[in-house]
Amino acid sequence: MGYKILRKEILGPGSKLMEIYAPFVAKAAKPGQFIVLRVHEKGERIPLTIARTDREKGVVTIIFQEVGKTTIHLGLLKKGDEIADFVGPLGKPTEIENFGTVVAIGGGFGTAVLLPMVTALKKAGNRVITIIGARTKELVLLEQEMKALVDEVLITTDDGSYGMKGLVTDGLKFIMGKEKVDAVYAVGPVPMMKAVADMTREPRIKTIVSLNPIMVDGTGMCGACRVEVGGKTKFACVDGPEFDAHEVNFDLLMKRLKMYREEEKRSLELFKKQLETEGYIWHGG
Repeated sequence: MGYKILRKEILGPGSKLMEIYAPFVAKAAKPGQFIVLRVHEKGERIPLTIARTDREKGVVTIIFQEVGKTTIHLGLLKKGDEIADFVGPLGKPTEIENFGTVVAIGGGFGTAVLLPMVTALKKAGNRVITIIGARTKELVLLEQEMKALVDEVLITTDDGSYGMKGLVTDGLKFIMGKEKVDAVYAVGPVPMMKAVADMTREPRIKTIVSLNPIMVDGTGMCGACRVEVGGKTKFACVDGPEFDAHEVNFDLLMKRLKMYREEEKRSLELFKKQLETEGYIWHGG
C-alpha cells in the first residue's frame, strides 16, 4: 500500500507542496519532526520536514525543493499517484516555551521548515518575527502564509528586488537594533546558519538551528547523519534535527555535505537522460 498524493501545488521555481494521506504520521507528528520517504521501492531514502498536519483528515503536508534526482522525481508525480514509503514522525520535536520575542529566520528553502515552528511558538505566547531570505523576489516562499501566523514579517533579498536588500543577518541586525530578542530559530543553508550563530553568540541570545545532513535510515542505525555538537558526536535523526547553534561545528558539517557531490551529480545526469529517453524533458521546475 502506497501513500496517495491528495494535492500538489507549485510554490515557485523548483519548489512544490504536496498533501499526502498518511493518517498514522499525521496523528503523531509534532513541530520540528520529519519523515523519510522513498518515491518507489528501489528509490533513495530522503528526509523532509513535516510542514503541516491535519489529524482529522489524516493528511501530512510536505514542501520540497527540486535539487537532486529524488526530489525531481517526486516533483514529477501527480495528484492521485502514490509514494512507496512515508515513514515518521522522526526526530525530536521543537523546543517550545514562552521565551518572549522570538525571531524565526528562513534562508531560501528553509522558510518552509519554519511553518510548524512559528505556529507552536505563537501558541505558546511568544511575539514572533519572521525573516524570509531569498536571492530574488521570485524565490521568496510562503510570505502570505507567514503573515497569517506571526506578528511581523521581514523580507530580505540578495539583489534588493523585494524587501530589504541584503542577507538575513542584515535583517536580524536591524531587528536587534530596535528591540530585545530573547531567542532565535534559524533554518537554511549552513553558511547562513553559521553566520546567525556568530551574530547571536556574544549577546548570548538562545539560538536553535535545524540541521539537514546526509541521512539514510533516519533511526540512528547508519550513522550517516552524524554531526559534532559541543565537541561530541550526535546523530541528527535521533538527537535532532534541532541543536544549540552555538555548539554546532558548522565547518565539519559543510565538509561532510560535500562528500557525495560528484555521485549526486552523476545520478541526476543519468536520471535526466532517462527522462529524455521516455520523451520527457525536465526544465528545472
